[in-house]
Amino acid sequence: MRTMTTTITTDTTKAPATQDKGFIPLPEKTARALATTGGALTVLSCFLSWTWTAAFPGNLTVYGYPGGLQWLVLVGGALTTLFGLASYGIKGLGWLTPAGADGAIKLSALAAFGTAWYTGIAISTTLGGPINLEPGGGIALLVSLLALVGALALPFKRPAHEAADPDDAGWDLFKHNAANQWTTFKAAFASGPVRPARELPAWAEILLIAALLGTGLGVFTYGITTPYQELFLGFLITAGFGFGAINKAGLMARATALTTKHRNVALVGAFAAAAAFPLTQTDDQYANLGVNILIFATVALGLNIVVGLTGLLDLGYVAFLGVGAYTAALVSGSPNSPFGVHLPFWAALLVGAGASMVFGVLIGAPTLRLRGDYLAIVTLGFGEIFRISMNNLDGVSGPDITNGPNGIANVPNINLFGFDFGAAHTIAGFTIGRFANYFLLMLLITLLVVLVFRRSAESRIGRAWVAIREDETAAEAMGINGFRVKLVAFALGATLAGFAGVVQAHVNYTVTPDQYVFANAVPPNSAFLLAAVVLGGMGTISGPLVGGALLFLLPNKLQSLGELQLFAFGVALVILMRLRPEGLIPNRRNQLELHENLEAPTVLGKAGA
Repeated sequence: MRTMTTTITTDTTKAPATQDKGFIPLPEKTARALATTGGALTVLSCFLSWTWTAAFPGNLTVYGYPGGLQWLVLVGGALTTLFGLASYGIKGLGWLTPAGADGAIKLSALAAFGTAWYTGIAISTTLGGPINLEPGGGIALLVSLLALVGALALPFKRPAHEAADPDDAGWDLFKHNAANQWTTFKAAFASGPVRPARELPAWAEILLIAALLGTGLGVFTYGITTPYQELFLGFLITAGFGFGAINKAGLMARATALTTKHRNVALVGAFAAAAAFPLTQTDDQYANLGVNILIFATVALGLNIVVGLTGLLDLGYVAFLGVGAYTAALVSGSPNSPFGVHLPFWAALLVGAGASMVFGVLIGAPTLRLRGDYLAIVTLGFGEIFRISMNNLDGVSGPDITNGPNGIANVPNINLFGFDFGAAHTIAGFTIGRFANYFLLMLLITLLVVLVFRRSAESRIGRAWVAIREDETAAEAMGINGFRVKLVAFALGATLAGFAGVVQAHVNYTVTPDQYVFANAVPPNSAFLLAAVVLGGMGTISGPLVGGALLFLLPNKLQSLGELQLFAFGVALVILMRLRPEGLIPNRRNQLELHENLEAPTVLGKAGA
């Protein structure tokens, strides 16, 4: 009797790699020349008049001098031109593209094209049609399009695609083809390994760090002080694609290596540059926005200990900010406080942080034995319980402590060693207003939080947090007391949020329960705090600071969108998580885990730059 054996095999062969070519069928020399020339012409077009009337903000009617959005288009065109010239191997420009030029050319061309066409559409919409564009505006649209066409025609190495299963049809076939197209799209913007930099003297590297920090201060100041929405949206387009181009060129990797080598110098320099921000402002309103950004970003950094380092999903973290703020309001001499206590600021700061820590321990002790979604639900409940409790302590539903939904008003300004933070002061010829005073105070607290985070993350308990995050069961099997380590993270994160809450109470004069909800169109709230950590980059110091700054700044600058704010915010987050799931400033370990084909960086050598 004969037995028949059937062997089933799965065809996992890949289709052969296709010849290197761009998205648009043009010869490489033609494409490179078109992109470079288009970038240069885009720069020149910014010196022409784009519209005939000054009714459109920015005064784009002047010949010979850019204005408003033209400056942003000029930046995109200049980057395209410089990266294009560097791709020809011109002597003295090789340092611009240590990881290759083509990906940077494409992104910088997108920056110029996106901002120029956005400006043209905005002019047409605001003034009543394209007829309101001057010839200079049409030229800018045309040459930016030519630069983009040339950039997209640059050849790139197309990856080999997996062959489709013959049985696939309909939706399965569509998903397979979409995945292949997405792989091709990513390959078009890929960059190579970063070439090691030439050895420089220590003083020269420190000067480079100072120049980088000065540039960062200038970009931040420009973004936060944009006077109208059209300019801010153009800034977002240019900054987004522009920083992407700089990253693909390898300059961000070199800058990271440089600041890592001189970490203490970079930290001090960063806070010195931030301290200079109020001195660049003549209007205290931007200092007000700056201090609120610092409060929000500092709380996000505290949450990063719980979420980024320890891996605990906390959905009620904003309550710890509220505990610090309410405690400070109750003991700082507010006439609405039933206690009649007026502690000095340093004592109120310690009491507020201590109260937040106690609440962190009280909430964490019974709940941190839970994991995953169960822990998230419990923390979400704690956040809502705090808000409802503050609402009910009004003398009707409960004891009269917090004045219910009206909150605790008239929190006095801080007076620290005779320095009144509520009054304007003139220092070295600079007038420092109320919000600038609080900005500098909050900057010191942010520095303290950064130092605590850094020292904690590099300590033995910090390594235990990471072990818990990666695999709690394995960590406990190796002798780590998971409950105690998580409780310390919870308590420390709550304490850091309490510090920020104390300052917030004095800045805003009033503390009310509706400031501490789970989700709202305007931060701070728990949803935005968690998004700031994920957006910026979990487990890093600068990531939550940058993410917090962006997520606080965007709703304030885009208030005219109304209810569409949350929709636009959600769409942007989905796109970002698809393109860069590790965040804007990622932890290297997370980045390698999320990108299987990502190679380890080769830029880090002895020079470190």
